[in-house]
Amino acid sequence: MDSDTGGLRPGLATLFSVVGFGALAICGLGVLSLATGADVVAVRGLGALPGAAGFALAVAALTLVLGGGLRRPHPSYGLAAVAALAVVLAHLAGLVVAAVVVGVDPARAVAAAGAFALSWFAVVLAGCGAAAGWTGVALVRTRAQAPRWRWERDEDE
Repeated sequence: MDSDTGGLRPGLATLFSVVGFGALAICGLGVLSLATGADVVAVRGLGALPGAAGFALAVAALTLVLGGGLRRPHPSYGLAAVAALAVVLAHLAGLVVAAVVVGVDPARAVAAAGAFALSWFAVVLAGCGAAAGWTGVALVRTRAQAPRWRWERDEDE
């Protein structure tokens, strides 16, 4: 716990938020893909690497945004919007760069990124980024504590 604000330290809040983002985004993208029958990356012939690279870059972007934003004296919940935008833009950039690196025609790589950006998958990813950003700020700003049994509490509480 941070003695100044009562919340978690920014580094620990970032870690919890990024791990939560990863789990929520993987689940959300998978469920949406299952429900719609659509692939997350809809362009054929790209393979799995560009999508994975895009997701890895989204995680890295979220880590940078939260790592810096949560260290401010009183972080704003507006950081959630920045996190949402950062994860989508980073995913798109990672998708294009990785696709070109593996030998895909740049036009097809940009088409894949455009299709992702205009899909519900981008909305899910942005929502997960926003949830992670909001959670990180809440963890730093609130006095939340782990639940304890009665016998674990101090006598003077």
